[in-house]
Amino acid sequence: MSRTERLEAMEAKRSRCIVYTRVMGYHRPVESFNIGKKAEHRERKFFLEKGLK
Repeated sequence: MSRTERLEAMEAKRSRCIVYTRVMGYHRPVESFNIGKKAEHRERKFFLEKGLK
């Protein structure tokens, strides 16, 4: 069974995930953003910062 077929078979059991991001010092759900802010969020580059020694 392919990945797509498994996802389609489990569709009824899946739940919607709310993604939050930090904006101007507080956390806010991305789904409440306007069109421009959503596009900006998609273009962000995520990285892991190495610890300071």
